[in-house]
Amino acid sequence: MSTNQSSRRTFIKQSGAGAAALAAAPAVLAAGPSPNDVIRVGCIGLGVRGGTLNRLVTRVEGVRVDYVCDVYKPHVEKGVRQSQNPNIKTTVDYQEVLADKDIDAVVIATPDHWHSKMLIDAANAGKDVYIEKGWTRTIAEAKAMREAVKKNNIVMQLGHQSRAQPAGVQARELIEQGILGPITLVRVGRMENNPMGKNIWRWYGWYDKYDHPDPNQVIKELDWNRWLGSLEKRPFNERHFWHWRCYWDYGTGIAGDLLSHEIDFVHSVLRHGIPSSCVCMGLNTLLHDDREVPDTWNTIYNFDEHDRQVTFMCSMNSAELGQPPEFRGKDAVLRFDQIAQSVSDFEVVPERKIPRYGDKIESGELKAGEPMLKFDPSKTEVPTHMDDFFNCVRSRKKTQCNEDEAFVEAATILMSVAAYKENRCVKWDKAKEDFV
Repeated sequence: MSTNQSSRRTFIKQSGAGAAALAAAPAVLAAGPSPNDVIRVGCIGLGVRGGTLNRLVTRVEGVRVDYVCDVYKPHVEKGVRQSQNPNIKTTVDYQEVLADKDIDAVVIATPDHWHSKMLIDAANAGKDVYIEKGWTRTIAEAKAMREAVKKNNIVMQLGHQSRAQPAGVQARELIEQGILGPITLVRVGRMENNPMGKNIWRWYGWYDKYDHPDPNQVIKELDWNRWLGSLEKRPFNERHFWHWRCYWDYGTGIAGDLLSHEIDFVHSVLRHGIPSSCVCMGLNTLLHDDREVPDTWNTIYNFDEHDRQVTFMCSMNSAELGQPPEFRGKDAVLRFDQIAQSVSDFEVVPERKIPRYGDKIESGELKAGEPMLKFDPSKTEVPTHMDDFFNCVRSRKKTQCNEDEAFVEAATILMSVAAYKENRCVKWDKAKEDFV
């Protein structure tokens, strides 16, 4: 790290109301930052999710997007429009962003096959990092990423916004108080559906756009070889570019995109770490459109130390009556209202046959099958996930979803991929930090 960058970091850390007061503030940065107190950000990857993150960054007080980077010209142009900075810099080479001594942090939202290299390079350049889920594609990559973050003492946030949902935070507090009794089963799921011909992950630039761009124009505006990165060179494939989640080379399918959200949320509530073992079955049931990854994915995790099992089910061909996070205890059940990243409410329903609450049901104090407790939004306030990241950039504290939490996420989702591909029960070796 250069002397100039080091001094900028020191200034950012010490500015405002102080690190301790800042960490306590629920959803804001230091009040009234001066023009010299701006956190300068480079956004790397401006596609579907990257464009959304770019907009979110511009809304954070005391933060400015100074650089946008993408290998596809229309994405760069979108980033320029969104950044609201007349002096914005642009590039197709993320290394130029990392080499800029004035950039304090980067937001990475590229296809997953770039995550490991970009994060490690950013850490070695002394940049704090907000990076999208799933964290990466292999355990070896996850170990190297965690080491780079710790070695360079950077702040890192993995993009699991469910960590910042007040309902989830309040549920964790209630569970820690023992309101459910021993939790033996947790059920989560992601149910998606679209008309045939508008299949999940087959959009072009946004979730509801299915108009096919002219591939001849796309290749003129895309640096295809740079997009491939370290992968084996191959002719331009527009389906791989637009729909990379459908292919194993670039990501981990349902595991990295959907399971990661749900399983990270469960971990954030229960703090139970990496599963002891995993089995998984996947199948392409209807979406036979040359995708390699299954459209249906069912995973079971055992947590032996906690006498607990967690199940995840996913279909891309059925959306009604989904499976929001559901925590089943011996004494009561806590069920949320929506998928993990969107939870906004929950209710707690008592078990009628268990004395702890059953006696109150018999007496009429509680009603069988009806909630005895619901989420109270007045009791819990937390910063947004992006605010938490920039709060920590200033305070140098750990983020909600830091490198250690990210490693748990990566190991958990990759266990399901290994179990599916190898058609076996995969177990976790704590000492080796690897699958056996």
